[in-house]
Amino acid sequence: MSAKAKILIVDDDANTLASLSRAFRLVGHEAIVCDNAARALELALSQPFDLILSDVVMPRRDGLLLLEDLKSAGVSAPVVMMSGQAHIEMAIRATRLGALDFLEKPLSTDKLLVTVENALKITRLETENRDLRNRVGKHTLVFGGEMMRRVMAQIERVAASESRVCIYGETGTGKELVARTLHEKSQRCNGPFVTLNCAAVPAELIESELFGHEKGSFTGAAQRHIGKFEQAHRGTLFLDEIGDMPTAMQAKLLRVLEEGEVERIGAGKPTSVDVRVIVATHRNLEELVDAGAFRRDLYHRVVVFPVQLPPLRQRREDLPLLVEHFARQVSVQNGWKPVPFSTAAIEALQEYAWPGNIRELRNVVERLLLLADSEVDVDAVRMALPASRPVTKGQEAGMEAASITGETPLAQRVTAFERATVLAELERHHRHVTQTAKALGLERSHLYKKCQQLGIDLQNL
Repeated sequence: MSAKAKILIVDDDANTLASLSRAFRLVGHEAIVCDNAARALELALSQPFDLILSDVVMPRRDGLLLLEDLKSAGVSAPVVMMSGQAHIEMAIRATRLGALDFLEKPLSTDKLLVTVENALKITRLETENRDLRNRVGKHTLVFGGEMMRRVMAQIERVAASESRVCIYGETGTGKELVARTLHEKSQRCNGPFVTLNCAAVPAELIESELFGHEKGSFTGAAQRHIGKFEQAHRGTLFLDEIGDMPTAMQAKLLRVLEEGEVERIGAGKPTSVDVRVIVATHRNLEELVDAGAFRRDLYHRVVVFPVQLPPLRQRREDLPLLVEHFARQVSVQNGWKPVPFSTAAIEALQEYAWPGNIRELRNVVERLLLLADSEVDVDAVRMALPASRPVTKGQEAGMEAASITGETPLAQRVTAFERATVLAELERHHRHVTQTAKALGLERSHLYKKCQQLGIDLQNL
C-alpha cells in the first residue's frame, strides 16, 4: 500500500466489519465502520473519505440505494460494492450508478487490498490530471538572479513543514506560483491545491465559498456545496489577498485555524479538516492591524513565516529568462513558429518599470509575438511600451473622461464618467475594494457588479 487512506466500511454483518477493518489497519489505512445505509450517508456527509466499501444486501435500505444517495448528495469518494448474492444484473446496475468496482463474497483479502489500492491510484491519477489541466498555459516559477535565489532558499526551508506562510508582494509578482511551489515541495504534494481570492468574492458569499452550505440553507442554495476547506482536505488552501477579507469572516477563519473544523451553512454540526493554509497579500498587514481592519490574533496565526516577493523592476536580471519562457509558452499554445528577441529588444524591456510585474510582461511578450515576423526588435518593443513612466489608473481615467466630446451621446458620457470615477477611487485607495466601495457609498457586492458593467477588471488592476 502506498499512502494511508481513510476508508468507510458499510455492512450489516459484524464479523465482516471486524475482519475488513483489521485487514485495512494492518496495512496502515484508517477504517471507519457502520452497519446501515442511513448512518453511512450521515458519516460520508460529515467527513471526507478516500474510499467507501459497501455491502449491497442490507435491511431497510440496501447498498445500491445508498450508492444513489451518495452520488446525488455530491459525495466524490469512489465506491466499491460487494455482495454474497451477486449476479450480473446487480453488477451492471451498480456500475451504472457510479460504483468503481463490484466484488463477490466471500472476499479474498489479497484481492480486496489490490482492488482498494487500484481504486486509490485511479482517484489520485484523476486528481493529478485535473490539476495538470488546470495548470496548462499558466506561468511557472522562472528565475536566475540572486534576489529570487534567496526567496527560493526560504521556500525550500519552509516547504516541508506544516508552518503557515504569508506571501507578500505587489499584484502580478507571482504569489500564487510561490504558494503552489510550496505545496508541490511539501508532504501534501499528492493532495489538492485549492485557491480562493478573498478580494474577488462578495462579502455575503465568502462564507459559503470557504465553508460550504447545505441544500436549502438560504435563498438560492439549490444544492449542497462543498467549501474550499473541505475541497483542500489533506492538501493546501491558498487564500490570496487575505487583507481584503471582511472582518466578520476573519473571526470565523480564526476559529477554523484553531480547531481544525468547518461547519457548512445549514449543517448544524462541524466537519474535521486537515488543511495547510497559505495566505498572500499586496498590502501591509501590520498597518491593517494597527488600523483595526485586520484582527491581530488572526495576523499571528497566518503570518508565521513571511516571504517577500520582489517586484520585477528589482529583479531585472531575470527578465531575459522570463521573456524566453513566455515566448516559448505562447508559441506552443498558439502553434506559432518561435520568434527570437534581439539583444536591444531585451535591453529595452529591462529599462521599463513594469508596474504590472510578471503578469504585465507576459501580456507584452504575447503582444510582441503577434506583431513580429522574423524577430522582435527594439522598435517593436518601444511601440509596445509607454514612452515615459507608466500611466496610473487615475490618470488613465482622467484621460478617458477628457476624450468625451460634445458630440458624444449622454449615456456614453455618463458611463465614461462613472468609469473614470471608479478607477480614480480604486487608485486612491490602492485597489482596496472594501474601502473604495465605502468611499463611493456602495455595498462591496454592488461595486463588483458596477465594475463588471463598466469593463473594469479588478483582478488585473
